[in-house]
Amino acid sequence: MNLQMIGKLAKEASYELAIADSKQKNAALEAIAVALQANESEIVKANKLDIQAGIDAGLTEALLDRLLLDETRLAGIISDLRNVATLADPVGEEFDSKLLENGLKLSKRRVPVGVIGVIYEARPNVTIDIAALCLKTGNASILRGGKETINSNLVLVKVIQSALEKAGLPKTAVQYIENTDRALVGELLKMDQYVDMIIPRGNAGLQQFCKENSNIPVIIGGIGICHLFIEQSADIEKSLAIIENSKVQRPSVCNTLDTLLVDKRIAADFLPKLAAHLTPSGVTLVAESKAKAILGEKATLAQEGDFSREWLSLHLGVKVVDDVNEAMAHIRAHSSGHSDGILTNDFTLANKFVNGVNSAAVYVNTSTRFTDGSQFGLGAEVAVSTQKLHARGPMGLQELTTYKWIGVSEYLVRI
Repeated sequence: MNLQMIGKLAKEASYELAIADSKQKNAALEAIAVALQANESEIVKANKLDIQAGIDAGLTEALLDRLLLDETRLAGIISDLRNVATLADPVGEEFDSKLLENGLKLSKRRVPVGVIGVIYEARPNVTIDIAALCLKTGNASILRGGKETINSNLVLVKVIQSALEKAGLPKTAVQYIENTDRALVGELLKMDQYVDMIIPRGNAGLQQFCKENSNIPVIIGGIGICHLFIEQSADIEKSLAIIENSKVQRPSVCNTLDTLLVDKRIAADFLPKLAAHLTPSGVTLVAESKAKAILGEKATLAQEGDFSREWLSLHLGVKVVDDVNEAMAHIRAHSSGHSDGILTNDFTLANKFVNGVNSAAVYVNTSTRFTDGSQFGLGAEVAVSTQKLHARGPMGLQELTTYKWIGVSEYLVRI
């Protein structure tokens, strides 16, 4: 596999995408949606091969859940794809306009980033999400999925490329690195002459490797160690429903609750209710010593490192804290900066928490499960960025653009 040629073709495709108008890009998205529907059986069949290979390889239930692409999930992805087509195209938008005294009119215009390389694991839906968002914003993409998704992704990319050609856009606007040799990841990270941004979506090891070895700007994110703090004024029954939703609805994803921090003033009354509420759903409570003393046999004792784990399973860390200050200190020490929240009826305290917790998404009386491009009204997402510069939180259309200065005058010269 010649990655240099892939990079060159992607760069050339990006020039064509940069001048494509919204009508043409939306037509391409609809063509992909139609093609995905038409090839549903082939896609699902390929995914079953990946699922079986994953079972044989001993993948965890969490990874198998991420890997699954059945008819229902494919229908949801197609719906999100069509939603992206209805969203306003940020490319070409002008902002921060001003007219200088010398007659020079200046503005910033949103433009595509160029070529985006995305490295990801175990989630074939990411292939479609990235293709859709990159096309909408005029970016070419080079995709490298994990070996566990190889059958699904090869079919998906074939369908996408065929649809692009029918829509009159270069099929090289979306390319896939078919060889699963990890050495190719290192090579991709050095291709700064062709690739403008790298987005790794995977475990902490992958993200650290990309940060340390890339010549290209890297957007870090997608690892969730998410917290909720329940404060003494919170509505207990409503809070239990939020905790359950945050933990149980889909425990294998990055915006799932990992640690619950409980105000010591309500711990003795609240923790038994928590156990009674979550145990029927199969949740295992992993408690530090104070919480364990209250929960007894209803919880297991937390071990060193448990509060720095992204569980990706039906395990929930539980810790009793003195107050909001200790809760925030714990979050600062253990959070990945993804999604953290407070359950309270004291909105002065809620505001303190929001200001004091520096995560990409901070919630008040809300499930952490909402940190998602579709749920945020972005149509889909390329990743959830946990860094602070350029993009933060779910990365939708605007986060896949940059801008250029535009200067217009009547033949003005500088004096």
